[in-house]
Amino acid sequence: MTEQTTPSGSTATAVELDGITKTYPGVVANDAVTLRVAPGTVHAVVGENGAGKSTLMKILYGTTRPDHGTIRVDGRPVSFSSPADAIGAGIGMVFQHFKLAENLTVLDNVILGAEPMRRSRFGAIDREAAAERIRDLSERYGLDVDPDALVADLGVGRRQRVELVKVLYRGARILILDEPTALLTVQESADLLGRIRGLCADGLTVVFISHHLDEVVGISDAITVMRRGRVVADVRPGETDTHELAVLMVGAEPAALPLRARGAVRPPLLALDRVSTGRSPGGGRLDQLGLEVGRGEIVGVAGVEGNGQDELVDALLGVLPLTSGSVVLDGEDLAGRSTADRRVGGIGCIPQDRQREGVLLDEPLWRSQLLGHLHDPRLTRGRWIKVGAVRRAAETVVATSDVRVPSIDLPASALSGGNQQKFIVGRELDAEPDLLVAAQPTRGVDVGAQRAIWTRLIGAAERGTGVLLISADLEELLTLSDRIVVMVRGTVVAVHEAETVTVAEIGRSMTQAVA
Repeated sequence: MTEQTTPSGSTATAVELDGITKTYPGVVANDAVTLRVAPGTVHAVVGENGAGKSTLMKILYGTTRPDHGTIRVDGRPVSFSSPADAIGAGIGMVFQHFKLAENLTVLDNVILGAEPMRRSRFGAIDREAAAERIRDLSERYGLDVDPDALVADLGVGRRQRVELVKVLYRGARILILDEPTALLTVQESADLLGRIRGLCADGLTVVFISHHLDEVVGISDAITVMRRGRVVADVRPGETDTHELAVLMVGAEPAALPLRARGAVRPPLLALDRVSTGRSPGGGRLDQLGLEVGRGEIVGVAGVEGNGQDELVDALLGVLPLTSGSVVLDGEDLAGRSTADRRVGGIGCIPQDRQREGVLLDEPLWRSQLLGHLHDPRLTRGRWIKVGAVRRAAETVVATSDVRVPSIDLPASALSGGNQQKFIVGRELDAEPDLLVAAQPTRGVDVGAQRAIWTRLIGAAERGTGVLLISADLEELLTLSDRIVVMVRGTVVAVHEAETVTVAEIGRSMTQAVA
């Protein structure tokens, strides 16, 4: 292992993990892992989903105890039994899935569990002191966080900043950032990466977990690559590139995508004509939206988050009623059809939030096979579940989608995020839908899982499934789509042929109409 140095040349370490081993039934999550992080640096840890990154970070943050190995912080041995112990040692963690209460203000979220008290016999919370400290941290690191704002009113990018303020408020000097840009737009990601460099310039240390290898190469001072629970390489950004990192992560060259004839004339399948809705609980709505998807066509949907993408999914599934317009699938108007009827009638859905909508985290994995398919006659009969059929279907998904899990009786929470996503994609495509609504299908997954999911989406289109691909990843849209539509304020403002349009042109369509 190469010796790490700080920008000033010191060989001191902020964090040392030596021989960390953690096993679960049938799985070695971490196998004698050693990691050394220099102070004041960004140290990236990359690997496929299931490589052991999350387990290692949970051990460092005190949510999981190792079976073997030692942890040192600033050269001193430590033992964490809980996140409170890690926080006490100056370690904070920002999770990919935010831990914020939407019905509370920023201030209430930040101080929860760390409330400053007034010096009086009544022991009231000193909200003024807390607000002042939040403003100071916000100004110091350029985070632009308003302590009085309601979290429910904040976009994803600002919520990410609130999470940063929350760990800084608790005195964190070492920050673990788990997929911090997974939910952000390109512009928000660039802004956050700049903030991270600012944190390091102020002496803080960042452990950076990301599947966006271009970001890893661009921001890191050192990179550790993990594969199947082990460290396989320690490299410097200037000595590697995204392709080499991908090969190290996977252990082989990434598989090539299948070729397909794009832009061909497709028989009509889905037509939305002048569709409008009332405001959704999220505050958005559709406004005279028109959209068509042909059989075997992949239509990408681009747009700044919050411009009607969520409402489009809900309108297609019958969750959000229309105030005008029509949704026609294969010649049939879906007006009045329930979500269950639409699902049985041929609509598959990959939800954008896999943990809240895609799997049952605390239940055996096979039970997640039923989500969205409770009325599938192959799996249920009336109110009765055909347990054997459901288990066989889940086993098939695991086998055909390379879901790495030793048993379908393990809870879904035991799977990495990428394996959860591969299970969801496999479940929906194995049902052979006429239309697949795919919302952020590769968000937060590694390059190997991304290629596998892309391959399955292309294969589904080749078999005649119409795919509506909603994604914040413009590379994904350009790679897979036949056409790309741009949504602004709940309506389509531009339609581009994917083979000829550029990222810059899509970006202009997304932003010019907003202005």
